[in-house]
Amino acid sequence: MDRQLHWQNVYQSRNEDEVSWFQSWPIYSLELIDRVGCGVVIDVGGGASRLAEALLERGVRLTILDIAEAALDKSRARLGEQADAVEWVAADITKWRPEASCDLWHDRALFHFLIEPAERGAYAETMAAAVEPGGHAVIATFAPDGPERCSGLPVCRYDANALALEFAPHFQLIDEVREAHVTPAGKLQSFQYCLLRRV
Repeated sequence: MDRQLHWQNVYQSRNEDEVSWFQSWPIYSLELIDRVGCGVVIDVGGGASRLAEALLERGVRLTILDIAEAALDKSRARLGEQADAVEWVAADITKWRPEASCDLWHDRALFHFLIEPAERGAYAETMAAAVEPGGHAVIATFAPDGPERCSGLPVCRYDANALALEFAPHFQLIDEVREAHVTPAGKLQSFQYCLLRRV
């Protein structure tokens, strides 16, 4: 399957508030981010997320990466003039390497689509290379009682310890939160959030 083509089609064929992972406001992500503070953030898989507005309000220097250019286009249009303050990257996270470091890495609902160990390993290596020692990562995936598939694709589900283990030994688990996310269609999806610190 061509991953880029799949996600490009998803964002071209649906409005941003029609996809199951849509949040009108990223409450749980912001709670964890605000606990540790940040100046430079990479938001991975953040294409059409509303997190950008909140981070820009906080004066963050922001990079948003997504495999689908169509998702990035939606955010650019929504942000208007604020879009100029964001670095936009259309890339596959398993093949991308950052040109500069960050002090916080954020990912809500991308990592669980990486079902191959080699893909997860490449992701973890990139995250370790990107985040400064003492920096943090906020990662959210489907929890063990979450969906087994999303957007027609299989996913991996994690509890906090299993998710943290994917990023060891470079990151340590600091805290975790569970979210009962209600989709635009009214269905319940269980998410697991982890706050990790770069050692």
